[in-house]
Amino acid sequence: MRFQVFKNGELARDFELSAAYMFGADRVPLRTSSKIRFKNGSIECVKKGPESAGLSLLWPVDGFGKVLLSTTRVPERKRPYNLNVELARARLMQITLKREDWSLFDEETNKFSNMAHHAQDVFIKAVQNIGNPSRASVLADESLKEAMLFSERLAAKHAEIFLAARCRIRGLGRHSLGCCIDPKLVDNAKYRKRLFDMFGYVTIPVNWAQIESEKGYYDFSSIDHCIDVLVGRRLAICAGPLLYFHPDYLPEWLGGSRTEFGKIREAAYEFISRIVTRYSRYIHAWRVISGMNAHNHFSFNFEQMIEITRTACLAARSADNKSRKIVEILLPWGEYYSERKNTVPPLVYADMVIQSAISFDAFAVQMHFGKDRPGMHIRDMMQISSMLDYFAAVVKPVHVTGVAIPGRSESNDQDWRVAGKWHREWDESLQSDWIEQFYKIALGKPFVNSITYLNLADTEDTKILGSGLLTEGFEPKETFLTLEKLQKLILTRQKKGSR
Repeated sequence: MRFQVFKNGELARDFELSAAYMFGADRVPLRTSSKIRFKNGSIECVKKGPESAGLSLLWPVDGFGKVLLSTTRVPERKRPYNLNVELARARLMQITLKREDWSLFDEETNKFSNMAHHAQDVFIKAVQNIGNPSRASVLADESLKEAMLFSERLAAKHAEIFLAARCRIRGLGRHSLGCCIDPKLVDNAKYRKRLFDMFGYVTIPVNWAQIESEKGYYDFSSIDHCIDVLVGRRLAICAGPLLYFHPDYLPEWLGGSRTEFGKIREAAYEFISRIVTRYSRYIHAWRVISGMNAHNHFSFNFEQMIEITRTACLAARSADNKSRKIVEILLPWGEYYSERKNTVPPLVYADMVIQSAISFDAFAVQMHFGKDRPGMHIRDMMQISSMLDYFAAVVKPVHVTGVAIPGRSESNDQDWRVAGKWHREWDESLQSDWIEQFYKIALGKPFVNSITYLNLADTEDTKILGSGLLTEGFEPKETFLTLEKLQKLILTRQKKGSR
């Protein structure tokens, strides 16, 4: 399968294949990333089977940015596809489907629907000129630009309508906005003041490797101190992840990938029982297990993944039957599945957790953007809104437990050329605009209970550099002020709705 790539109407001489992967039915990535290459103006894709497939990759859109986009699924054929045309086709199809899904054909939406009509008309011309690939690509680029701008406005309109409706029925409150804290900074008076003035929901990070560095010996001092600082502040407190099968979160004594499953399960049950019992009086929600879909250090098979999830939830429930037990999903688009063995697509994992009758209360999902890593490339707001919609069918409340976006441009793996950009290069003003749109979209979903930002302040070891709501000197950025306004809006509308 080949896709010709055009730049400004000419066959591309070079192309950066950043974030490229193929996907099949239900948008599940195919394990063929190593067989995607750019050669002689075309992207060549080799699959293991004859099934139809689509291509996702980071793509520049004039006037919009550089975002991860996808084609539709197409069948194999000898003649190459025109990638510019296929990307425009896929976005127009998504717009049609989401307008029907969201029932957005009202008069207000029609005020800017001329953008969609123009995008469709230009696309038709591109298809009519398909025999002239150069001309077709120019028309497709114009269509895609209009479609991207329209789809983002459509997502914003949907968010506006549903967020207002949710506020009217008092579906949101002080605990809807949260933040993860840095235990190393909680003694700073300015840090604490910003935290307490802004948020009603706080998450304490948990790292099994640091707490039980030696088997049977537990160091809870860091969490103890956080509890001392937070208790009595009218906060809802979350803690976790209790289990996260990434090497940085696993005790060395637990062993390598060949460790017996029974030993791992027993150690995990004991650790969860200990920590949940110790803090059951203070913690309102536990992120019991995180990223089992994407990070599998011990190479569990699928049955073992489900069993360790069941064990974690059972241990937490046995130690504390009052707090919420949350199962957390990482990298919700599932790009990792194209490269990592012993992983499962996120929605497949979510469905199997439910089908297995595991006792838990909610799902969580994390969304980190702005790095050249699987699942962290920049996506537009229509894609984000659409992804959240998938979780409407999981029959459990959803918490967004980790949001992060850069507040400045970097030259490392956060370089926009390989990580993507939204409208322009990152700065604090753009970060603020992105956060405002994202929060309104997510909180407009009736099944999303809360959103937790990943880090309050910038530090040198922040996962995404410059992503904090505060500077390193704990002064508020525009993003912090934006969330402050959103918090006040929620509380004001809640009071009006109660009258």
